[in-house]
Amino acid sequence: MDLSFPPFVGPTELTVLPADLAALMTGIAARQAGSTTAAIQGDLSYRTIDPRLFAPVDGAFNGPMAATIIRWKEQ
Repeated sequence: MDLSFPPFVGPTELTVLPADLAALMTGIAARQAGSTTAAIQGDLSYRTIDPRLFAPVDGAFNGPMAATIIRWKEQ
């Protein structure tokens, strides 16, 4: 079964947006990225969350199931 998107039927321009709209959207994104809230959130994500928190102790998402699969494969 092919679940990919169908290709376009030829070289067609999808959407024409005014240059002013692109400049406006770029300016909004830059102001949001440079905001105090974004800076604080970025600082918090690097300082308070220990990356080892998300690392599983036994190296698998579900340790007992991983052990079961390994035992099953060895039989």
